[in-house]
This record gives sequence, structure tokens and C-alpha cells, in this order.
Amino acid sequence: MKRIAVLASGRGSNFQSVIEKVKDGSINGKIVCLITDKPDAYAIERAEKAGIPVKIIDFNSFKTRDDYNTELRRTMAEVNPDVFVLAGYMRLLDTETARAFKGRMINIHPALLPSFTGLHAQRQAVEYGVKVAGCTVHFVDEGMDSGAIILQHVVPVLDDDDEDTLAERILKEEHIALPKALALFCDDRLVLEGRRVRILE
Repeated sequence: MKRIAVLASGRGSNFQSVIEKVKDGSINGKIVCLITDKPDAYAIERAEKAGIPVKIIDFNSFKTRDDYNTELRRTMAEVNPDVFVLAGYMRLLDTETARAFKGRMINIHPALLPSFTGLHAQRQAVEYGVKVAGCTVHFVDEGMDSGAIILQHVVPVLDDDDEDTLAERILKEEHIALPKALALFCDDRLVLEGRRVRILE
């Protein structure tokens, strides 16, 4: 059984989807900690309801970004799970943190990478006029949303979509794709080969 730590910054709906799939046995793991950069994140309430320990590293309480990153890295090393899941964690990890936990961090992004990295991916998709969008679960590396891709789920972009309606449709797929990718990790079925991820039968 793998030990799982989750990093989240906001409402934590993807975190909740992981909690539920761990609870029903779909994921062979145990969530040992939520780490958040925001003391008012709703994800904290979700963790407390599920009996999951919480570590708050308030970004605004640090003088510099480097100080925050150092404390984040120390906390991550202290928790030391088998895998970190970035579920709506809204900060770009620095190079040192990405390298320290390489191959042990997965992220969910609301776009079909490598298109539309960074913030407001759904808005970028609508403005560009693409006909399909979706979400990507990937390993975290030193770049922004640039790590090796594990899974992608696709949704149509409708003519009358705006950022919010597309985001809502994508989010439903995020809630499926992230637990599915995490389950594969916890079953030792992911093999990272350079930029490619091979899924074992």
C-alpha cells in the first residue's frame, strides 16, 4: 500500500475524488497528509472530515519565495510519501523541489498538454478556437506543465462555451483521470522512460 500526500491550494474537488477512490479501495494507498499554501483553503475542511493530517505552509507568511520553497521542501521530505499528488496546487515548484522528488510527483492540468500551459487553460482553449479540450495527468518536472504524460481525457468544445462552461465539463473528467492515474502509480504500473510513460498490463 502506497503512502500518498496531496498538495492543494483551493476548494479541493480533485482531492475529494482521490479521497473517495482511496476509501472504496480503487486506489491501493493511504492519504497520509494534505499540504496547503493557503490557511483558508476549503481542501483543509475536506481533509479534516476524512481524518487526514494537514500541514499549512502559508505562502504569505514568508519574506521570500525561496524561504517558502525551502520550508515546503523540508515538509515534503518530512512527510516522505511514495507519491505526491498536486491537486489544484497553484504554485510552480522550483527546480530544486522538482528534482528532489522526481518521479514521485503527479499533477492534473485542465488542458491537453503540451497546449495551454499555466493559468486559465480553459480560457486559452476557448479563445484559440480549438474543437476539443480536456485534462492531462503528468509527472512533475522542472518546467511548467511540461512533465511526461500519464493520461489524457478529452471533451468537446461547444460553439457557445465560455471559460466557465468548458472548465465545468473538463473538471468532471479530471475527477476520473486523476484517481485513475494515481491507482496506476500505486499498483506499480507506470514506467517512466524519458518523455514517455509506459503503462504495464
